[in-house]
Amino acid sequence: MANVVVVGAQWGDEGKGKIVDWLSVEADVVVRYQGGHNAGHTLVIDGVTFKLSLLPSGIVRPGKLSVIGNGVVVDPRHLIKEIAGLRAQGVTISRENLRIAENAPLILSLHGELDALRENSAAEGARIGTTKRGIGPAYEDKVGRRAIRVMDLAELATLDAKIERLLTHHNALRRGFGLEEIAPGTIRAELEEVAPHVLPFMDRTWSLLEDLRRAGKRILFEGAQGALLDIDHGTYPYVTSSNTVASNAATGAGLGPKAIGYVLGIAKAYTTRVGEGPFPTELHDDIGRSIGEKGREFGTVTGRARRCGWFDAVLVRQTVKTSGIDGIALTKLDILDGFEELKVCVGYRLDGQTIEYLPASQAAQARVEPIFETAEGWREPTGGARSWAQLPAQAIKYVRRIEELIESPVALLSTSPEREDTILMHNPFRD
Repeated sequence: MANVVVVGAQWGDEGKGKIVDWLSVEADVVVRYQGGHNAGHTLVIDGVTFKLSLLPSGIVRPGKLSVIGNGVVVDPRHLIKEIAGLRAQGVTISRENLRIAENAPLILSLHGELDALRENSAAEGARIGTTKRGIGPAYEDKVGRRAIRVMDLAELATLDAKIERLLTHHNALRRGFGLEEIAPGTIRAELEEVAPHVLPFMDRTWSLLEDLRRAGKRILFEGAQGALLDIDHGTYPYVTSSNTVASNAATGAGLGPKAIGYVLGIAKAYTTRVGEGPFPTELHDDIGRSIGEKGREFGTVTGRARRCGWFDAVLVRQTVKTSGIDGIALTKLDILDGFEELKVCVGYRLDGQTIEYLPASQAAQARVEPIFETAEGWREPTGGARSWAQLPAQAIKYVRRIEELIESPVALLSTSPEREDTILMHNPFRD
């Protein structure tokens, strides 16, 4: 029985929440392995909408264990707020169904302040487009070996030295920005306040997950953002601060690479992006605006409007390779209903040359021009379809052409936000 990794195959916002929820019915454990509360997942279950950004999507399903892995940066104040919000919607959350890695780094208030300060003070054109929630600075402290981690909340006697090491770095930055320095007592008070709410969920999750794996439990690894935002393989520097490709599921959960089985990539039937950075197929016309309006393309976390464009097969084929994707869940096909014709990017032109990859150079990424192939659209609705027989012939042809171009089969096809409106070709847990 294969464990499954779900990874975004574009720039995030591909509809991972619904797909993870759909798969969680067969999973015993759902693990978040990277990112923080900058990534939003929207679930619609029996007409009720749940908006998650830090908690794994399995938390809303009774009988499932949700795990926040060591690869996640945890904002304890947001965690407390998100738990309270879900409980108000009738979701039961306890140690029985939620565990947090003891070695997960914490996002503190100073991280959010630094994140916003950097972004707001950057010159026009030099902004990264972060959510200003402290994700990047928290990862910097992790790599810089000065992070405060979940386990430190249980060892308050050791906090003073750790806070001093942290503030030696951050107060130097604050002085450079002309800001008032932070007193150690301020950080200690912040940590003491959240500790009683976080510690009940703390666990040695790497050991727990290995025991569950050996017991034959099905594990679903849930990533945040998308592979094109990966710190190594994304459109650098307009990326997130962690590895979002599928291989990081093992590292971010504390398991060996053999724990990963089937890799399911999620891609929209078109392309979107939030924030700054290259976007070769972006549409600046009425078609782009129409896709955005029909697809309700606004960020779950930030509310920012997403940039919209045609499906970029070059980029998705690239992420199929960098993440080792076995199959694709294609979402939001119904948003393309009613267009007379559709376009798919099949290559790029760069300085007179034809290439079939997105170059790593930031300057080259800004110069590439998409090469489009035109496909016939369809008038009949696909929204709510639950079988191939309910799809228009041209919609089927569009999906099959995408499979050819990205060199990966479509395993799942989503035709609305509703969980049941899904066409299954391959079951990642069984096939």
